This record gives sequence, structure tokens and C-alpha cells, in this order.
Amino acid sequence: MIAERGRQPAVLPGPAVGAGAQLVQLSLLSIGWGLGPVGWLAGITYGLISSALLTSALRRSPAGRFGPADAVTLGRSTLVGSVTALVAADLGGTSAVPALLVSLATVALILDAVDGWVARRTATTSELGARFDMEVDAFLIAVLSVYLAPSLGAWVLVIGAMRYAFVGAGWALPWLRALLPPSIARKVVAAVQGIALTAASADVLGRPLELVLVGLALALLVWSFGRDVAWLWRVRS
Repeated sequence: MIAERGRQPAVLPGPAVGAGAQLVQLSLLSIGWGLGPVGWLAGITYGLISSALLTSALRRSPAGRFGPADAVTLGRSTLVGSVTALVAADLGGTSAVPALLVSLATVALILDAVDGWVARRTATTSELGARFDMEVDAFLIAVLSVYLAPSLGAWVLVIGAMRYAFVGAGWALPWLRALLPPSIARKVVAAVQGIALTAASADVLGRPLELVLVGLALALLVWSFGRDVAWLWRVRS
């Protein structure tokens, strides 16, 4: 797309469609399960902030367009927004239905594999798409950690906070912001976090097994971040 003189390239309506889809999902949750004002507030806040950030990222992106894989990731993002609304409603006193929360999270996890496949099949892989995908994953893990903390213990919050702590540390230590090499192990560990937290959220495994499952996920995450930090330290300039 060629911009007219002095004007920015138009951004495709992906973020706006996502915001609309988020409202539809929240409405369905409200009608079917009594989402409540706290859930609505959390869901709308998530939708507005994610749409604003995505719009800004699209305008800065060299491609300046919304690809087919990005559309899949956007669908995942709206599901994460609905999970966020359910968790917020649960914390606000409206008990979330575990089966519903787990169903939404499971679909989001499945689509995590689909968007990468679509990007490769359509030759539309991009830095923006990869970052968008990673942020959606990270937020889902954070929200599920918050949901499980009251039942399993506050230590579960470490899983959701670790990536954000890593990013925050990068502001103080610039060498942590260097580009990491691709790693299948890193991707597997990230997937394990979502799977373990979602399985524990179903509330069918029993407390001992849930503690073991989530504890192992945390141990893997600590190993993965530790490995990356050690690599960044070795190659720092």
C-alpha cells in the first residue's frame, strides 16, 4: 500500500473487528452466565487496551497490514479477553464456571498452533505477528495464574509475572533486551505453562496433582528463563 503525501498508510480494520468480537463474547457471557459489572469492566478494559496497542503496532510495522495469521491471533486475543473477564468476575464474587473458563482457554491454546501454521502456509510471518502471538500467550498465562493463586497459593503468580519481570529488568539492564536465538525448547516450555495452568483450572485433578503439575511447569519456566539470561550475559557487549 502506497501512502498519499503526508499521510500514514491506512490500518486494516483488524483491531476494530477484534473489539467488536470482544463485546459480542462479553454479551454472551453476561446473558448465559451472569458475567456481572466487574467482569464487564475487565473484559472491556482488556479489549480497548489490546486494540489500541495493536493499532499502534500496525502503524509502526513496515508491512502496515493485518495478515491472515494475525486474524487468528486476534481471535485468540478475544478469547483471552473473555477468560480475563471470567477471572475478574470470580475475584469479584461471581463464581466462574470452571468448564467454561477451561473451554475458552483450551480453544485459545489450540489456536496458538494454528496461527503459526497459517503464517507459514501463507508466507506472512512477521515480527509484528510473532510479538502479537507472544503477548497473547503471556497474558493468558498471567490471568490463569491469578485464577489459581487463591486455591494453590500465591507462588503460582510467579509463573504469570516472570516474563513481565524479565521485560522490566531489561529497562534497567540493556543487555537483557538483546535478540534471543530461536529455540524449540523455549516454545515447548511456554506451551507447557498454558497447558498445565488450564488443566489445573479445570478443578478435576485434585489438589495434590494440581500442585505437582503447576510446580513442574514453574520449574521448567525458571530453567528456560535462566538459560536465556545466561546466554544473554555471555554475549553481552
